[in-house]
Amino acid sequence: MVKTLNAPLVGLESRGPMPAARTPRRIGGLGGVAAVAAAFTLLQLVLVRPGMGLGWDEAVYVSQVSGHTPAAFFSAPRSRGISLLVAPIASWSSSTSLLRVYLAVLSGLGLFLALRIWRGLFPERVVVLAGVLFATLWVTVFYGPEVMPNYWVAIGALAGVGCFLRAQADRHDRPALWGAGVSAALLAWMRPTDAVWVVLPLFVLLVCVRRWRRPRLLAALVVGLGSGVVGWVAEAYVSFGGLGARLADASRIQGGLGWNIAVLDQLRSLGGQTLCRPCDSSLPAPQLIAWWFALPLLAAVGLAVAVRGRRTARTLLPLACAMTASIPYLFMIGYAAPRFLLPFYALLALPVADALVHLVTTARRAWRPAVVTLAALAFAGHLAMQYVVLEDAVSRSTAGRQEWARTAAELHRLGVRPPCVLNGYEALPIAFYAGCSSAQTQGHNANTTRQDFLRTARRTPTATLTTEEEGPPGYARDWPSHRFGDLRIHVSPAARAGTRE
Repeated sequence: MVKTLNAPLVGLESRGPMPAARTPRRIGGLGGVAAVAAAFTLLQLVLVRPGMGLGWDEAVYVSQVSGHTPAAFFSAPRSRGISLLVAPIASWSSSTSLLRVYLAVLSGLGLFLALRIWRGLFPERVVVLAGVLFATLWVTVFYGPEVMPNYWVAIGALAGVGCFLRAQADRHDRPALWGAGVSAALLAWMRPTDAVWVVLPLFVLLVCVRRWRRPRLLAALVVGLGSGVVGWVAEAYVSFGGLGARLADASRIQGGLGWNIAVLDQLRSLGGQTLCRPCDSSLPAPQLIAWWFALPLLAAVGLAVAVRGRRTARTLLPLACAMTASIPYLFMIGYAAPRFLLPFYALLALPVADALVHLVTTARRAWRPAVVTLAALAFAGHLAMQYVVLEDAVSRSTAGRQEWARTAAELHRLGVRPPCVLNGYEALPIAFYAGCSSAQTQGHNANTTRQDFLRTARRTPTATLTTEEEGPPGYARDWPSHRFGDLRIHVSPAARAGTRE
């Protein structure tokens, strides 16, 4: 295997064969990578806390496979991969804590497998440091145990690019070939549109650069992508009126995709906002976002180190895939969420780690203690800032989800119990907590007509939720209204008839 990895990656490695990755001091076997993955799992369990309730999007994904609550409306941009991933737990248990532990362990295993692929392509200490850099970002720790697809897109991207490079180095490496296909499938099942952006540089090399052509590798990627995309396209025709209609709906829900510089929006979201829409807040404090500005500088140093070490392809390809993965979220969307850039951070971690190792190890001997100390202090400060943001994000998310749970309990007290229907402000997540269906007649989650909703309300316990500032909709003006926190709960006659005091 070592011999095959030292073979030329023809095309981009124009200066001759790739030298063996120099590892002056190996971290025994897979111990370093395993330690990073285990620590990542532990961080999730300790800092995010398994008892944190499910968020809005999580409620949608879990409800698709849950045996305890009706399936919520599944809008056009979504894909079914993350629902299938949590089905082994969510299909029989309503325990959020059990689901969080399951995902924390699974995300640690995913990180271990993805990093393991890069051993031999980069020195082991670089791979371990890359894992540390990615696994300690607040957004990575927060979304590892969440029922959201973005972390798994990042893992698929990291593993897929590594398998691609291995398959290029040795055309007889069948595990790498299979790994590329499985990684492409993971990407496509989680988010088909993201998958296309991530693998774009790989397809360009396979199709347009003669020396990089590998028909079997191309077939593996196509089959892997197809396994997820075909289902998404079929669902488009069954539920959305066709592929064009689904893509148009997805664009509309996301505010209309097109040229839109969202770099500042992403910076604003780094202060701990899980969703920045509309994104009109002030920028976070400089110390909270300084690391974001260091990334491109360190990545450039990493590329220079790779060119000098005659291993350009190993660094340039993850950089290229990171860039294409970030394009829709930095330049084509009108809002921001920090999770969108997880694939970007995962792929960028390798060249950044390579740059940091190079800067520390090549310093003059007299200066090396000072350089190491400075790097350690900078990293400690970076970690401190990350976990300040993480604690804030967890606290705010937990508070919001507890409020949904309290509202669900109040609905039950008012007679809105399963089978029941909710409509109005934040009806979708509250309906999940209450065990109800959610029915919207307008907006991004519209899934019924006003007439059908009123017909249901006459025979099923129903409530419409509004804010204090809003008045009730016309059909609910005669329904009893109850104030609960910042909400007004308008309860249908069918619910009142079933109230038990």
